[in-house]
Amino acid sequence: MNAQSSEQILNNRLRVKTSIDVVQWLAFQGCAFRGHDETLDSKNRGNFLEMLKVLASYNDKVGKLVLENAPKSSKYTSPQIQKEILEVLAKKVRNKIREDVGDSRFCIIVDEARDESKMEQMAIILRFVDVDGFIQERFFDLVHVKDTSALTLKNEISAVLSRHCLDIQNICGQGYDGTSNMCGEWNGLQALFLKDCPYAYYVHCFAHRLQLALVAASREVVFVHEFFSNLNFIINVVGASCKHHDELQAAQATHIAHMIAIDELESGKGANQIGTIKRAGDSRWGSHFYSICSLLRMFEATCSVLETIIKEGFTYSQRGDANAAYKMITSFQFIFILHLMKEIMGITDVLCQVLQQKSQDILNAMNMVSTTKGLIQKLRNEGWENLLENVVSFSKKFDIDIPELSSRYIQELDNKFGEGTTKLLTLSSALDPNDGYKSFNIDDICCLAEEYYPLDFSENEKINLRFQLKHFEVDVLSNPKFQDLRSIADLCRKLVETEKSKIYYLIYRLIRLILTLPVSTATSERAFSAMKIVKTRLRNKIEDEFLANNLVVYIEREIVKNFDLDSILDDFVCLKERKLQF
Repeated sequence: MNAQSSEQILNNRLRVKTSIDVVQWLAFQGCAFRGHDETLDSKNRGNFLEMLKVLASYNDKVGKLVLENAPKSSKYTSPQIQKEILEVLAKKVRNKIREDVGDSRFCIIVDEARDESKMEQMAIILRFVDVDGFIQERFFDLVHVKDTSALTLKNEISAVLSRHCLDIQNICGQGYDGTSNMCGEWNGLQALFLKDCPYAYYVHCFAHRLQLALVAASREVVFVHEFFSNLNFIINVVGASCKHHDELQAAQATHIAHMIAIDELESGKGANQIGTIKRAGDSRWGSHFYSICSLLRMFEATCSVLETIIKEGFTYSQRGDANAAYKMITSFQFIFILHLMKEIMGITDVLCQVLQQKSQDILNAMNMVSTTKGLIQKLRNEGWENLLENVVSFSKKFDIDIPELSSRYIQELDNKFGEGTTKLLTLSSALDPNDGYKSFNIDDICCLAEEYYPLDFSENEKINLRFQLKHFEVDVLSNPKFQDLRSIADLCRKLVETEKSKIYYLIYRLIRLILTLPVSTATSERAFSAMKIVKTRLRNKIEDEFLANNLVVYIEREIVKNFDLDSILDDFVCLKERKLQF
């Protein structure tokens, strides 16, 4: 290494810092700024160099040191340099997550999906409770797997955890979907981990359970299954061409203008958007609710377009399909189920959104399931007349024949979300602060620790836990600061905030274990959505390590924003031996 002056060293540091800024910004935008090999294509290279030019134009000091003003041997803009900077950022993020987990228990949330190159990728999420009592779900890694067998997934997960000194014995929860390779009782992924850590409880993704319940309902009730098939058919006919879409929008605009003219709608900025009919997705039943709502909003315009196609369609096929769709949409059965599904799916959509929230706690999720089931039961018992009244009124408005009809709805949520899903959840509810701690029960809480977390409490601690709970009952349950808490997660944070977590440390430990249990795999699904942004059809040859590092920085960018630039530079320098001094 040649001796350099202090000015040269400072200049080197500034050039690298500038490159770090650019790499970091591009990563935050989800830009894959490096090619699949050691060269950059012109477009990606242009992004990086253009950003350097922008920085140079706003900072004269930087402008005098980068790009053409930099020595050829120390530009720090090569693809390899960019890759190393990204590697440093991703490593710092993982180290920060590892530091936050510490020696406490954690849960693994895992899902797999194919990327743009048809390669099977596995996302690993760590769920834990931080020192401030907040639930955290952090994207930790993306691993390319050769197959999705349970043993392969288990080995890859174990390798990732071992590489970052995370003890498998500290796993206290597993969150997957309901596929056989994940939840199989004997050879599934959850079963393989249970052999190594018998208290790593598996929780089937609640959001996935909800999808199964809705699918089961649609299959069990023939009319409902037929309704959704007809709904898709109608949307396909109306949206089959740009011309039909334009006609739909024009008809809706005319309808809105008429409704405003007769004072049925209020006008105002942003009100009465024309919109379009939303197509329902195959895998997300939440999209069916929005599809139903959009058809109700544009019902008159849809009928108008279908009538136009029947009269003016170019082919027999177009006219025939439009005629069939018109008969479907103007039948009382279709109208009835359209309104029924709006009510039912409006109720379940709230649950669906809650279950996909990041860092949701399991008791709060179970309470929301109970609320949803109660609302659906109330609809069955008390909402029938109001529903029929709305359907009849809607049918009269559009001159639809109204026959005599009786029907019933089969509730499926009980099959997927039974009240006694597990004894673990029942006992855990004894710590729920809802309704003034009405479920608080010392015997249930002690039973929870003894039966489900025996390795987390010594024999003496199990004895002491009961006495702590007695003090807790007198001290905390009547404390004004601990009133009006809505979830066990709120209780955990309040214990930390008031420093009572140090007094009731055994109760606090048990609460953290409960909160670590997963609710859904939504975080891993968000990671795959991010993967589609980074690895696209035009950037489909990104190597696995580079993709994983890019995703870590992109998804956990809030962590990266807290890193000091000098610390990033120091880690970059230590990554390998450099010719120049820093």
